[in-house]
Amino acid sequence: MNPNLQKLYNIAQKPSRLIVGLMSGTSFDGLDIALCRFKNSGLATEVEVLNFETVAFDAGFKEEIKSVFIKQQVSLQKVTLLNATIGLTFGNLIIKTLQKWDVDVNNVDLIASHGQTIFHAPKSQHKLKNQPNATLQIGDGDHIAQTTRTITLSDFRQKHIAAGGEGAPLAVYGDYLLFSKKGENRMMLNIGGIANFTFLPATANAYEVFSTDVGPGNTLIDQYIQRHYPHKYYDKDAEIALTGTVNQALLDELLNHPFLGLGFPKTTGPELFNLAYLDKAIQNTNTTALAVADVLATLCQFSGLAIANAIKKCFNASHQPIIYLSGGGMYNPLLVSNLKTAIPFAKFKNTNSLGINPDAKEAVLFALLANENICGNAIDFGTNNGIPSIVMGKISFPV
Repeated sequence: MNPNLQKLYNIAQKPSRLIVGLMSGTSFDGLDIALCRFKNSGLATEVEVLNFETVAFDAGFKEEIKSVFIKQQVSLQKVTLLNATIGLTFGNLIIKTLQKWDVDVNNVDLIASHGQTIFHAPKSQHKLKNQPNATLQIGDGDHIAQTTRTITLSDFRQKHIAAGGEGAPLAVYGDYLLFSKKGENRMMLNIGGIANFTFLPATANAYEVFSTDVGPGNTLIDQYIQRHYPHKYYDKDAEIALTGTVNQALLDELLNHPFLGLGFPKTTGPELFNLAYLDKAIQNTNTTALAVADVLATLCQFSGLAIANAIKKCFNASHQPIIYLSGGGMYNPLLVSNLKTAIPFAKFKNTNSLGINPDAKEAVLFALLANENICGNAIDFGTNNGIPSIVMGKISFPV
């Protein structure tokens, strides 16, 4: 037997596995690194997050990623080089972070890397005849494996698409395994660049679970800040937005998008909700003279209402839902206040109350996907909720 296959077999038989989960989102803040210990798989999964850190990217690296992000035309050479560069960078960041934690990389069983999304193109968005759903994450898994000398799983979204999904959101698999609870209607709401949620009904029936994108979270807010404040990547604590006033005409125009009225599940990205979309809405409403703070206040209200309107399609007051927040948007006090005002019947918490640091949640979920790939079986989610019953992740051996 190939020694790598033997090693993988041995890892699958261990009573527990040490897995590093990686997540890098569309805000380009840095690389989320979560060191997790997993026992069992499927609904019996137990996870302990041993260490977590977001390692900031330097400004030059961020700009390199931004130069190819959601662009219709880019240098093919640059994308090719970045695919390798990101993989090498991630690998080296893992090694340095493990050294900081006094953890020997040789004791790590697996690395699970989401990669860096540069374009998301579901059929509902590209609308090209006879073309499939597609998405692209770069940051080559072989480079991570070779740099760290550790078996690496990556490129998770491709199997989702190949099995009939849209490549997003993937959080549903981990949300169901880790956070379902009989007798409690839960919604795991992640407010990243794009907001998405997983609906976990009180029945805990996998056939009733679904996950969906709902619209913009931070993406328009961040893009607009970066346009007007080149040295800022986001409006920290909504400092600027809180000084502004919502413009109702612009808000109504932003909310008047067909995507927001589509049924669930659905996926989207900054390819759709971007500055061109905002500029068109501003032009249509003759609000070009609005102050930056007023536009930001309006964007925070837009994201809050778009999320709230989607949630209210699933729950009403009689369901007594608990919404568990994660993602960078949970730190935007204006966005969260708008959301709570729009859904007064819901109770809001974050995943700390479930034993998972909300900042670490996505990295942990990709580590879980790796654990399921090696040790688990496809969970039957039925056929009617857009969740393929699959395991995901391509395996890269270090030698």
